[in-house]
Amino acid sequence: MSALALRQETYLPGTDDNVEALSDFLDLHGAGAHGAPEPRYFLTGAEPDDRVELPAEIYRVLRQVVEALHQGHAVTVAPITQTLTTQQAADLLGVSRPTVIKLLDDGKMPYERNGTHRRILLRDLLAYRDQRRAEQYAALEATGVDLDDEDDLNETLQQLRDARHAGAERRRRHTAL
Repeated sequence: MSALALRQETYLPGTDDNVEALSDFLDLHGAGAHGAPEPRYFLTGAEPDDRVELPAEIYRVLRQVVEALHQGHAVTVAPITQTLTTQQAADLLGVSRPTVIKLLDDGKMPYERNGTHRRILLRDLLAYRDQRRAEQYAALEATGVDLDDEDDLNETLQQLRDARHAGAERRRRHTAL
C-alpha cells in the first residue's frame, strides 16, 4: 500500500503548459467516435515494460481533474468511506441533516441501523442523487417552457444544468469553510 495518507487535499491550477498539453491529449484521444474502439490508457514507470492500464473509473477522474485545472479551477480530492452518517449524506446532497432523516424515514433511501445511529451506503446515496436529478430534469422538460423560435431546448436545458452545478459548487465551497 502507498505511503500517502488518505486525507482531503486541494490542488491549484499550475502556471505551466503541462495541464493544457494533457487536456489537449485527452481531448484528441478521447472515446472513439463512429464506432471506433475506446482507447486504453497506461501509467508508465522508468522501465520500458513497467506500466499498468488505468481502470475506466480512474481515467474518468483524471479527465475531470485535468479539465477543471485547465479551466483554472482548484480541485479537492477527499476520500469518503463507503458507509456514511446522516450528516455526511446531508453534506453530499447539499441538504440539511433533518431532511436526510425524513428521506430515510419515508423510505426514499435505504439505510442500516447501528444501534441508534443510521448509516447510509455511499452507493445508495449516489443512486438516490442520480434518481433525484433525473426527476428534476424530467420535471423541467415537462413544464413546457415557452422558448423563442431561435432558442434550442437542449441548449436551455444545458444552461439550467450549468446553473444547478454552479449552485452546487457554491454550496460545496460554503461547507468547506
